[in-house]
Amino acid sequence: MKRTIVEVVLVLALICAGFFGWQSMQKGNQASTSLAALETAAKANEESLKESEKKVKAADEAIAAAKAEAEPLKAKALELEAVKAAIATGPLLQDVEGLYKQQKVLSVERQLGLGALRMLTKGSTDPGVAEAFQKALQLSDWSSRKNTICAAQIGLAAIGEKVKVMSECAVQPSGAGAESGHGDAPAADEHGADKANEHGTDKGKEHGAAKKDAHAAPHWGYEGAMGPERWVSQYPTCGNGKSQAPLNIRGPFVKGRMTVAPDYKPGPLRLLNNGHTVQVNVPTGSKLRIDGIPFDLLQFHFHRPSEEQIDGKPMEMVVHFVHKSADGKLAVLGVLLKEGNENPGIKTLWSYAPATEGPEVAPDEVVFNPGNLLPKELQYFSYEGSLTTPPCTEGVRFFILKTPVNISREQINNFPFRRNARPVQPLNDRVITEG
Repeated sequence: MKRTIVEVVLVLALICAGFFGWQSMQKGNQASTSLAALETAAKANEESLKESEKKVKAADEAIAAAKAEAEPLKAKALELEAVKAAIATGPLLQDVEGLYKQQKVLSVERQLGLGALRMLTKGSTDPGVAEAFQKALQLSDWSSRKNTICAAQIGLAAIGEKVKVMSECAVQPSGAGAESGHGDAPAADEHGADKANEHGTDKGKEHGAAKKDAHAAPHWGYEGAMGPERWVSQYPTCGNGKSQAPLNIRGPFVKGRMTVAPDYKPGPLRLLNNGHTVQVNVPTGSKLRIDGIPFDLLQFHFHRPSEEQIDGKPMEMVVHFVHKSADGKLAVLGVLLKEGNENPGIKTLWSYAPATEGPEVAPDEVVFNPGNLLPKELQYFSYEGSLTTPPCTEGVRFFILKTPVNISREQINNFPFRRNARPVQPLNDRVITEG
């Protein structure tokens, strides 16, 4: 009996020992699983830490690079402060303004310099700053004088004026290289173009090469090595654009609904022979209203023969009136000139127009109204075109009046340019409207 009890006790003890052993083994397995999970998490944290260290290192390098780039800017800022301090404490501005008052008309560069001096000495709130920069823009012609236009636009933007700065005027870092032409600014050439390189003609060759500098646009003309067929080599839009001007105007036409109403005012006469055309710079006040929207008249100029053709035939000449809206759009009103009686308005202009390239002239007490060159009838042909000189930027609306005005043979012969007209361009599915 005792032996049986002992055996039972031993069996129970073995069972208990086995149970406790199995339980311990289960706990051990759980501990191993937890340990493996901890090791995986630790490895992931280690990788994350390494990645964070790389990002911190990259950020430190970026900060160091930014600091290195900021050093020259600090130097430039100090230079600017030194210039401002020197000018603000001296009579330079008074001397310059006194000197300029002796001149009846200031050049574009002098207007620009005057604006810069006033900004430095008087601050951006001085009304003379905006006035000087605005006058510089009015006198500029939007082609090869890109630097002047950019400076004036950036200056106006800097003082808070609402002005659209051309994309080509973005500030480039030093060492970025010289400018490569003028791209496709929406306001350029004879339709707001530069006085020094606007309409390219055989006379342009005489002056262009001598006046080029490191920032000059490539020279172009109406014949020779850089005639119209070669413009594309320097100005791609001239060859690749699909809405180029001028056009041969022929039917069928689509009825146009736009209203065109010139509102030109008399003002002091200012003429320029820029080596490419005779151009008349117009003071503010004259406008062309297209469907009631005002476009300021900037200038007008002449082409021989007319750039536009009617049924394949050009007129003896054409005058292009160049307008610009507040949002930067360009519109050109063209008046065809046919041989006939002497034109009184052109007689006045030719009396003062320089025969050779040179600075703007402003004859004393001579007033001219651009409206004197318009016909009474304002029916028109209209199409979407481009600048007719490099860079041939597109998006220019043309209105060519159907009724020509007279110009005498003598007046045609007295125009200083034998030929300064771009050949007509492909229509490319465009629609010509008449109104």
